[in-house]
Amino acid sequence: PLAEHVWLTVKEIAAAYAIAVAAGLWLGFLLGLRTTVGRVYEPLLAALYAVPSVIWYPSLMLFFGLGPASKIAFGVLLGFFPVVLSVLAGVRQVPPTLVTVARSMGARPFTVFRKVMLPAMASTMVGGLRAALALAVVGVLVGEILGARAGVGYVISYAYGLMMTREYAVLAVLVGAGVLALDTAGALVEARVKRWAG
Repeated sequence: PLAEHVWLTVKEIAAAYAIAVAAGLWLGFLLGLRTTVGRVYEPLLAALYAVPSVIWYPSLMLFFGLGPASKIAFGVLLGFFPVVLSVLAGVRQVPPTLVTVARSMGARPFTVFRKVMLPAMASTMVGGLRAALALAVVGVLVGEILGARAGVGYVISYAYGLMMTREYAVLAVLVGAGVLALDTAGALVEARVKRWAG
C-alpha cells in the first residue's frame, strides 16, 4: 500500500535530518569555538560540500545495501554540511566585545551562550537548518529513486519505468506539494527566529 511507502520515507527523512542536525551542530560548535582549528577545516568542509553529492551514493549503497540505511546516510550527507557551515559562520558573527563584557560581569558560560551568542548567530544558523531539511528530503528521495525496494522514491521510479504516466504525475505532484509545505513551515520558523533574534 502507498501509505506504507509514505510512512517509510517519512521515517527515513526524520532520521536523516535528526542525525545531520546533531552531527552538524556538534562539529560546527567544536570548530567555531576553536578559531584556529575552524579556519583550518572550514575550507575542507566547503570543498567537500561543493562536490556533487550524487557521486557518493553508489558507495553508500554498496556499504549499507538497498535498505533504509543507505537512504538515511545519503540524507545525512546532504543535510550535514549546511548545518556545520552555518554554525561556523554564525559563531563568527558574535561580537567578541559582547562576550568579553558578559564574562567580566560574572556571566556563566551557559548564560553567555544563551544571552549573547545564540541571538547573534540564530539567523544564520536557522537558515542552515532550513536548508538541511530540504536537502535531507532530497537525499532520501533521490536515494530511493536510484536504488530501493520501498519508499515514495521507489514508487515513483516504478511508475516511471512502467510508463504509468498518470500515477507518476500524481505522485510527483504530491511529493512537490509535501516538500513545498515543509519548506513553508521552515520559512515561518525562520522568520519567527529572526524576529526573536532581532
